[in-house]
Amino acid sequence: MPDFFAYLLRCADGSYYAGHTDDIDARLGQHQAGSLGGYTATRRPVALVWSARFQCREDAFAFERRLKNWSRAKKEALIAGDWAAIGVAAMPPSERAARLAARTAP
Repeated sequence: MPDFFAYLLRCADGSYYAGHTDDIDARLGQHQAGSLGGYTATRRPVALVWSARFQCREDAFAFERRLKNWSRAKKEALIAGDWAAIGVAAMPPSERAARLAARTAP
């Protein structure tokens, strides 16, 4: 049974692109070559900055869709493996500001 992947690329302009595939090496090559067209074709070179393995395509696709809706801060926390920061980034702005202020208070 093949594995499937959700992944994040960092584009040359600093933006992020989320995708999914069953062959991450081949897909990265396609993005680098610009052969897929679309978003990454005009933002090369790209770098794979995060990926996760899934047992079925539906799960990889569902996670890709979630990533596309995440804020930049939340994506960067995921890339860094900082689960606490992912939780903070997921909070509503007012709650996030209060949490960050409490962390920096003397």
